[in-house]
Amino acid sequence: MPAARESLLDAAYTALARRPWSAVRMVDVAASAGVSRQTLYNEFGSKEGLARALVRREADGYLAGVERALSGPSDPRERLTATAEWMMSAAHDNALVRAMLTGCWSERLPSPALTAVPSASAVPAQRRADGPLPSPGDFVGLVRDRAVAVLGGAGPPPPPDAAELARSCELAVRLALSCVAAPPAEGGVGDLLRTALPRRFTV
Repeated sequence: MPAARESLLDAAYTALARRPWSAVRMVDVAASAGVSRQTLYNEFGSKEGLARALVRREADGYLAGVERALSGPSDPRERLTATAEWMMSAAHDNALVRAMLTGCWSERLPSPALTAVPSASAVPAQRRADGPLPSPGDFVGLVRDRAVAVLGGAGPPPPPDAAELARSCELAVRLALSCVAAPPAEGGVGDLLRTALPRRFTV
């Protein structure tokens, strides 16, 4: 991603942490990033385009964190636990991630349509941002399917039962999402997940 685009997204994210999206001005975002307002409009087209690009970047960052958690050196059950803990942490630290995972968009946040919008942008990253954005259900499927793909070959033979693996991965994702909405009082999502996942899932 070009440096100017990334700087503009950083500036928009910082501005959003300080004031509602409705009060974020394009001219201020450009000034904070040290670029011209024309550069901002060349990259994103409009404030709506900037919002879509910001949501897409935070979604990609969240999924990259999932990938890191799944690639750890521990056994599959601990990898799923690490993934659930990452989901909790990301949602706690990032209001956009929390909104994407739960579908609950506060008035302070941008709330771009999840469906694709017409795009005439010459910027490939913006054309991608103008495409469909993931819904909460999409995130469940993306994380579950990635976990199945990674963990299916994680241990020594024999591989875990495919149906049980898929159920366990979906259980981990959905349990983590429930904890995003209503955080557990003690022990955290890790203790809950270690109890809920079948012991024979550890290979």
